[in-house]
Amino acid sequence: MPAPTPYGPPINLEQAKKVVAGAEAEAKKNGWPVAIVVLDSGGQMVMMQRLDNTQWGSIDIAKEKARSAVALRRPTKVLQDGIAQGGVNLRFLSTGFSVLEGGIPIVHDGKIIGSIGVSGVTSQQDAQTAQAGIDALTK
Repeated sequence: MPAPTPYGPPINLEQAKKVVAGAEAEAKKNGWPVAIVVLDSGGQMVMMQRLDNTQWGSIDIAKEKARSAVALRRPTKVLQDGIAQGGVNLRFLSTGFSVLEGGIPIVHDGKIIGSIGVSGVTSQQDAQTAQAGIDALTK
């Protein structure tokens, strides 16, 4: 197994604003009511945005997706796929980490500077929205 991506300096507010703006644009383009959370490399919240008509429960779910992605240094889809395979992977159900797709580490210059979590629509759509946010950081 390759070495995990190392943590780097935490994402700053300007970077987080770009990530949230990119995710918001993707969500609005598709008419998706979502909550967007950006955490720094230490798992602390930098930004949270809840689009109009988003259920308030999505805020906590988005935060847990982001927390899981930064803590485990991998997208939460990896956990979701593992759970679907069953067996020993089912242990993740009792860890407190989110096993739903939609949390992705934010990597800049080869290091994890934070993470984004999105919730409000299907897990695949949440992940699409999160990836659009990350993509906006590099534009």
